Amino acid sequence: MRYGYWLPVFGGWLRNVEDEQMQPSWDYVKRLAIRSEEIGFDLALIAELNLNDIKGEHAPSLDAWSTAAALAAVTSKQELMVAVRPTFHNPALLAKQAANIDHISGGRLSLNLVSSWWKDEAEKYGVNFEQHDDRYARSAEWLEVLDNVWKKDNYTFEGKFYKVKDNILQPKPISSPRPPIYAGGESEAAKDLISSTCDGYVMHGDSPELIARRIADLSERRDKKGLPPMQFGVAAYSIIRNSNAEVKKELDRITNVQEGSSGYKNYQQWISGTQLEQQVSLYDYSVSNRGLRTGLVGTPAQVQEEIGEFEKIGVNFFLLQCSPQLEEMERFADTIIQ
Repeated sequence: MRYGYWLPVFGGWLRNVEDEQMQPSWDYVKRLAIRSEEIGFDLALIAELNLNDIKGEHAPSLDAWSTAAALAAVTSKQELMVAVRPTFHNPALLAKQAANIDHISGGRLSLNLVSSWWKDEAEKYGVNFEQHDDRYARSAEWLEVLDNVWKKDNYTFEGKFYKVKDNILQPKPISSPRPPIYAGGESEAAKDLISSTCDGYVMHGDSPELIARRIADLSERRDKKGLPPMQFGVAAYSIIRNSNAEVKKELDRITNVQEGSSGYKNYQQWISGTQLEQQVSLYDYSVSNRGLRTGLVGTPAQVQEEIGEFEKIGVNFFLLQCSPQLEEMERFADTIIQ
């Protein structure tokens, strides 16, 4: 099992706690990335949003790509998985930028493709926001251009959304045949695109039983297309305490999001902008990406047992959130990773 984490570019993960003692600053994320390598975390996911969907639109958030480039220079082992949204990036230009970061990192860059969900953010930044299936159609073209300009020169493409003519991109990425590409999504359009074009499937939090169904579904799709097996990752919010009473106290602290709070508006937009297989409650949304559903909550023995269930069904890595991030990751490393 690999253990990764979400870099707290939004200053935290709790929608009901204003100050989680993890400021959205270069100093904090640099310290977190360096220390997390030392204690056994080998993957960092750097989310890309120009507005802060956790603390509210007026709160600060870090830019994903400049942060990734800087972290590539100060870390040595960690995979840097950077979220990227086709609606915000020309594919050939992004390929150039990503190839450069791949060189800075020594071949540790990967991408997490996100087909967008936040209409207000797109409009505030002057980007066209399309309907759900159109966003995935755009993503398919975007990936085709990205993949080809990374692998060969003098590439030409003309599609509905993108055109490149006789493209030359040098230097190519270090990673061969290309940096890994992950993506998530539960709609039919998402699963068809991911199983056809990506190297890994990243899922919102859920029970081992539900995650097992998704792994089986994507694996079957890959087999039918004659493609190699994928990597599977799951988002999780981690709470580790010495007693169940302490666990309950922490859960009560982080899940009392109230209607009208800074994150509630974004909750409504997220629900309307996605096509999830299950209804997401406000309790689920109190932390990001349904992380509590994964069940990495309890005493060390209980969490280790739950991780074992995910290992049995084929999960390859977790992407953890916790608060405050550095202190809780130290606790996770001491009790779980060791």
